[in-house]
Amino acid sequence: QVQVAESGGGLVQAGGSLRLSCVASGSIKTIKVMNWYRQAPGKQRELVADITTDGSSNVADSVKGRFTISRDNAKNTVYLEMNRLKPEDTAVYYCSATVRLGYDHWGRGTQVTVSS
Repeated sequence: QVQVAESGGGLVQAGGSLRLSCVASGSIKTIKVMNWYRQAPGKQRELVADITTDGSSNVADSVKGRFTISRDNAKNTVYLEMNRLKPEDTAVYYCSATVRLGYDHWGRGTQVTVSS
C-alpha cells in the first residue's frame, strides 16, 4: 500500500506564491507517477501536473508558466510550486500516486484560497 499526504495550502493574495508538498510512504517503489489535481467548488477535478519516477513532467496549459512540479526522491516528496496565483486557482489540491493505469492512491487534499 501507498500513502500520500499533502501540506502547504493556505490563504494568499492574488499574485502571491505557495508551495505544496506531498510526501509518499509505504510501498513507494510501486509508484509510477505522482500527480497533483485540483477541484474547485462545483467543478470537476482536473489534473494540474504530473511527474514520473525519472523526472519527466507535464503541467496543464491553464497553469503553465506559473506552476512547477518537482520531486526530491531522497525525501519521497513531490512539490508543486505555484506562482502568480489567481483567484481562479482557488481549489482543494490533491496529490495522488499512480501505481498502475487507473489505480491511484489519494491524499486528503489541502485547501488553497486566493483572494482578489
